Amino acid sequence: MTEPYDFDTPVDRRGTGSEKWDRYGGRDIIPLWVADMDFRSPPAVIRALHERVSHGVFGYTHPPAGLVEAVLEHLERDFAWRVAPEWLVWLPGLVCGLNVLCRGVGEEGDEVLTFTPVYPPFMSAPTLTGRTTVRVPLQLDGGRWTVDLEGLERGVTPRTRMLLLCSPHNPVGRAWTREELALVAAFAERHDLVIGSDDIHAGLILDEGRGHTPIATLSPETCRRTITLLAPSKTYNIPGLGCSFAVISDPVLRRGFTRAMGRIVPHVNLLGYTAAEAAYRHGEGWRQALLAYLRGNRDLVAARISAIPGLVTTHVEATYLAWIDTRPAGLEDPGRFFEEAGIGLSDGADFGAPGFVRLNFGCCRSLLEEALERMKKGMETL
Repeated sequence: MTEPYDFDTPVDRRGTGSEKWDRYGGRDIIPLWVADMDFRSPPAVIRALHERVSHGVFGYTHPPAGLVEAVLEHLERDFAWRVAPEWLVWLPGLVCGLNVLCRGVGEEGDEVLTFTPVYPPFMSAPTLTGRTTVRVPLQLDGGRWTVDLEGLERGVTPRTRMLLLCSPHNPVGRAWTREELALVAAFAERHDLVIGSDDIHAGLILDEGRGHTPIATLSPETCRRTITLLAPSKTYNIPGLGCSFAVISDPVLRRGFTRAMGRIVPHVNLLGYTAAEAAYRHGEGWRQALLAYLRGNRDLVAARISAIPGLVTTHVEATYLAWIDTRPAGLEDPGRFFEEAGIGLSDGADFGAPGFVRLNFGCCRSLLEEALERMKKGMETL
């Protein structure tokens, strides 16, 4: 029997310490910025957490064998990726993983390539670890964001050690095709680069009939040079529980990664382990219902934005994030403009692309409709 899942009933997150909602506390601004969803987590996750809490002892906890088994089954079932248990390195978060990745590959003064616009830690992690971030802008080709291979070739130098890949890509919503990933993998092999691939949105492919391809699954050679970062946090809306992991097949890369963690990186929250295992084992029905709901929200955003003069967006293949170009409208500070119109969006400048905004449509449809109406009315004031 399939459980009923309700994504339409608003959940009041005010007064819960919500980073997303507290940002505009006391102001009439709908928050559609930071990437968490306003939906309750899967019932199976909530039940598992209740059961774990009722035990009442919250000591230091290692990754439970059941979770390791659930992750390995998930990777093989969803991505046809057979992973050995020793390849897994557990982390309290993906941003932490990005910083460990940069610290564990190469040395200070080396360079790291990444595509922009991109999630801000992709640009800050190399700098914070004494590396140089080399940005390669994505290209907009026929209304679709694509990888600039010529730009990659221009950006690489003898000091380049790594390519940071966001797959699926935040914020442009691309689910890279196998063919695109193969070109990136060939580039990395040609220049002997490590690939650091953040696949945190892997479970959120919105286009029906498509799946996610981890770049490490392309070939044994690509797998050997790739460190893949994954987590259940975005897919099952449990980012506050802080449970992530790296998949590293190569023993030398894995030793460098764990050495970089040192005694700096804390243990994973024991409730994070509990939630992750429940999500991977019992969350698939909820995930499929979520994807159907998010498709409806995505299509609503696309229709409404395309009808507003001065705003342009592209098709969102994955994630619950829409990337909107305000440059045709000539907005000098689009983030502030929309806040004044009553919508809190992420400003594109933080992603390396001034003039854009990112809209999080992981919310109930009635709230999304109100936010889009506010955007329309705000633009009408120009």
